Amino acid sequence: MRPLILISNDDGYQAKGINELVRMVRDYGDVLVCAPDGARSGMSCAFSATIPLTLTLRRKEPGLEVWSCNGTPVDCVKMALANLCARKPDLVIGGINHGDNASVNTHYSGTMGVTMEGCMKYIPSVAYSLCDHDEQADFTPLEPYVRQMTQRVLSEGLPTGVCLNVNFPKTEARWVKDGSAYQGVRVCRMSRGSWQNEVTQCHHPRGYDYWWMVGHYHNDEPEAQDTDRWALDHGFVAITPTTFDVTAYEALQCMKDWNQ
Repeated sequence: MRPLILISNDDGYQAKGINELVRMVRDYGDVLVCAPDGARSGMSCAFSATIPLTLTLRRKEPGLEVWSCNGTPVDCVKMALANLCARKPDLVIGGINHGDNASVNTHYSGTMGVTMEGCMKYIPSVAYSLCDHDEQADFTPLEPYVRQMTQRVLSEGLPTGVCLNVNFPKTEARWVKDGSAYQGVRVCRMSRGSWQNEVTQCHHPRGYDYWWMVGHYHNDEPEAQDTDRWALDHGFVAITPTTFDVTAYEALQCMKDWNQ
C-alpha cells in the first residue's frame, strides 16, 4: 500500500508553496491536502471552538485530493483526520511556507501548528518554510532537499513526540556550492530572539485610532553558531528537531524541594 501523506499550510490551498510541495512529494504516496481557504498566518496551534467548520473539495484525481476548510491550519488537520482520511497518515507535512519559521517564530507559526498537531497525534511530521514572503517565490532550489528529507522520514520515521522544523534561506548567488543553492544542511537548535516595536499606531481619517502588528525580529545571540538563525544567515538549510513536550526538565530538578 502506498503511503498516505497529509499536507496543510497557513497560506491557503491556492498558495504557490503548498502546490509546489505537492508536486515535489506526490510520487512518494497518495496525497491528501486539507488547507485553509485563505491566509491564516500567525495562527499557531489555534483551533475553532465558536464557529461551524466547512470542507470544500477543490480537486480530485488519482492519488491526490485537495480540500479547503474555513478554519485554522490546526482545524484543517483535525478535520482531515476525522473526515477525509481512510486510514492514519504515514506523514503530515506543513508548508511550504512563504516566510521563515525559525527561532521564536516557531511559536506563532500556523505551519508549525500543522506539524505539531500531527506530532501530537503520533504521526511523523515535518514543516518546510522558505525565507521569502514573495507570492511568486522560487521554490525550485528546495526540491532535492524536500524530496530527500520526506523520503527519509517516510522510511525511518521520527522519535515519538518529535517533529522537524525545516527552514530554507532565500537563495543568494554567494551561497551556491557544488551546484546547490545552499552551503549545506545544519541540524541545529532554535535560536533565542525576540520581536521588537511590534505595534504601530495609526489614525483613521474618520477620527479613530487603530493599530497594526508589525515589528522586526532581533537575534539575541548572533554569534552562536549552533542555532537555526545562524545557519540561515550563512546559507545553510536549518533543521530543528522540535517537541510538543514543553516541560522545563532542568527546572524540575531545581525545584524538587518544592514538593510537599
